[in-house]
Amino acid sequence: ISQLVESGGGSVQAGGSLRLSCVASSDAYDKYCVGWFRQAPGKKREVVAVADRDGRINYADPVKGRFTISRDNVKSTLYLEMTSLKPEDTGMYYCAAVIGGAGYNCWLGGASGMDYWGKGTQVTVSS
Repeated sequence: ISQLVESGGGSVQAGGSLRLSCVASSDAYDKYCVGWFRQAPGKKREVVAVADRDGRINYADPVKGRFTISRDNVKSTLYLEMTSLKPEDTGMYYCAAVIGGAGYNCWLGGASGMDYWGKGTQVTVSS
């Protein structure tokens, strides 16, 4: 991967929805474990959701039932559908990727285990 570019962020009211996209410049996107991370001001970067190369998906507890991660390997694109947004979802959202063999799940490594990062897209949820 030479580049990851996020889009789709914005400002919404609580209860609203947003759909983030992340396009990767890669010919082997299906070989990567990919995920969404977020960082609020003054806080550590945290994992939001991960989709590994074998189709397994993991979500952080605060977003379970509200966010949906999906990937399109043909388009080399990762998505994050966010619904029922809350003010605590506010932050910079980053997509990230790491190449891994069959069975490798990058959920376990968290942010420090990812090798490639986009520049982020801002999500702001007002109450």
